[in-house]
Amino acid sequence: MIYRKYFINVKILIKSFLVILVISFSSLTLAESPDCQYIPGRIILNITENPAVSQSVAWRTDGQITNPQAQISIPTDASDLVTGSKTFYATTEAVQIDSERTAYHYTVVFDSLKSSTLYAYRVGVEDHWSEWNHFKTANEKFEPYKFVYLGDPQDEVKSMCSRIFRESFKKAPDARFWIIGGDIVNKTDKDNEWGEFYYAMDWIAKVTPQVIVCGNHAFPRKYVNGKRVVELSPLWRPQFKLPENGPDVVKETAYYYDYQGVRYIVLNGRIELDVQAQWLEQVLKENTQRWTIVSIHQPCYSTGSDRDIPHQRKLLPPIFDKYSVDLVLSGHDHAYGRSYKLYDAKVVKDNEKGTVYVSSVCGPKAYEINKNFTHLMAKSGTDRQLFQVISIDYNRLKYEAFNAIGELYDSFELVK
Repeated sequence: MIYRKYFINVKILIKSFLVILVISFSSLTLAESPDCQYIPGRIILNITENPAVSQSVAWRTDGQITNPQAQISIPTDASDLVTGSKTFYATTEAVQIDSERTAYHYTVVFDSLKSSTLYAYRVGVEDHWSEWNHFKTANEKFEPYKFVYLGDPQDEVKSMCSRIFRESFKKAPDARFWIIGGDIVNKTDKDNEWGEFYYAMDWIAKVTPQVIVCGNHAFPRKYVNGKRVVELSPLWRPQFKLPENGPDVVKETAYYYDYQGVRYIVLNGRIELDVQAQWLEQVLKENTQRWTIVSIHQPCYSTGSDRDIPHQRKLLPPIFDKYSVDLVLSGHDHAYGRSYKLYDAKVVKDNEKGTVYVSSVCGPKAYEINKNFTHLMAKSGTDRQLFQVISIDYNRLKYEAFNAIGELYDSFELVK
């Protein structure tokens, strides 16, 4: 009986060894396959200046593709998406990852699209296509919709932010886009951290346009002759294709777009804020949209620890007051804060002119609450991973903040 048991265990061991051997051989074969380096990866949709008639997409490969392209088609319930599709040719940018590796980034802007229309697209080249994915263009006229806002992912993105991204999609699968409020990763010059972000996003970024806000961690610590040099990470811009309608000195990190009755303005809170303030005032002066939402990584009213940025707080809120900005979305402070409606840095009534300021965080890093501004906050909290679903109607903006397990944490409404 003992020998029989031992014999059975040996058989199990042999079978397990063979299975491991086959898996290892398959993985080795795939890793060594020369074709593997041409497979499109890190595919991400980004917002454009006019999302009713255009859509941008970016991706990368480890080996340089000759003649990279993207195909787009209006899908039906039939499986043939190639017939009748249109081909767009991509721009290529080589980026040195380290002393041994170069990555190749590609971008395409699909233009002359029909508004409020579902499209299918794929990227790559013959024999190395991605899968087909869907997106929908905006309506040129007002139409109710929702979007998702996320504060800093930054740390442990693969381990801890995957669930918040997935819960966000489960709660609002029909969100037309996501805004990520800066500090996507902790060290933007480390390619492996960007790999974690795309792992956590998975296919969500392929079907939901992403609005990327530039945070302070997009500027790695760099010193020349003992002096700090503030430069955008060379890995940051090549990954995205964002609007280029902002000031040249902050290209693709300050921009605006209009989406179904709302003007969205993204600011770069790290550099050239005075230049952006002049540009911001002009963009707001020309604004004809019913609602206005601004995103800037650093809050005007700091929520975490004892942080404060007096210059920003003195510079921007008076402009927001002057042009009736409805909502300002920020991150940076790794704590939650949602202000009352404020005008001239004072709390005003719901039916009066003013702006609501929100700072939130979707990653696991947390700071203590900043007590300097709690008198302006309708809700404060820390040590929670949160995401926000914001619904836009003609005369009503509904804001809901949820925790990582989908429970409602905070909410309010603005009415016009």
